[in-house]
Amino acid sequence: MKNGQIRKKGAVRFFEIFFGCFRDLIKLNLLFCCCAIPSAAAVIAGFFGFFTGYMYILALFAAFPIGGALSAYLFCLTKMLRDDPGYVRHDFKRKFLENYKQAAASGILSAAFVYVQIFMWVPLILGEEGMEFFLMVMGFIFLLLFGMVVPYVFLQIAYIDLKIPQIIKNSVIISFANAPRSLMGAVLGGAVWVAFIFFLPQSLLTLPLILIIGFSLSWLLCLMWIWPPIDKQFKIDATLNERMSS
Repeated sequence: MKNGQIRKKGAVRFFEIFFGCFRDLIKLNLLFCCCAIPSAAAVIAGFFGFFTGYMYILALFAAFPIGGALSAYLFCLTKMLRDDPGYVRHDFKRKFLENYKQAAASGILSAAFVYVQIFMWVPLILGEEGMEFFLMVMGFIFLLLFGMVVPYVFLQIAYIDLKIPQIIKNSVIISFANAPRSLMGAVLGGAVWVAFIFFLPQSLLTLPLILIIGFSLSWLLCLMWIWPPIDKQFKIDATLNERMSS
């Protein structure tokens, strides 16, 4: 709460943050892109046949900072949700340096999963090859489960001092204990990327917007649903408010 006022909820709250923090959302988007573009560029080069095998390996090495960047990204976004003032670049840098080692493996594995999904779906969407119905269903299920669980991993890395195995266990439990919210977070957060992929190649025209605000829009939509469960589970907001007042 801010100055004793009750926070708004739902769509009103989303637009309040989106327009009220628009400049900071752009800054966060660009900071994350700086960390993720080297890996993505290597994958794109491999996809178009440039030193294919080497580029895919290089992409995974280049994904080393992605986990730290994601934990810092979600930390800054949840500060906005908590009405906690801060400086985006300072907060992002501080959290990245705190967490990049612990988050590295999770970031690399997450990037690898996303790349596999892209390689699986893009040719189908472009009409280059068919795919068995069973594989389509399994791919969709795994993508949905990924979207439901993984955000909790990076939120805990940002806020909770635990080992990765325990964080992953917590993430699975919290995700399924709050399945409706986790599902909505995955669906709405992923809607930006589903639309981008399904409207290829025309959607490439929106790539500048993706680089400017797309990731922030996606993660903010997701966090609107999944932040309350994890905040309730670990009492993050209340604990931080107590520290600030003491």
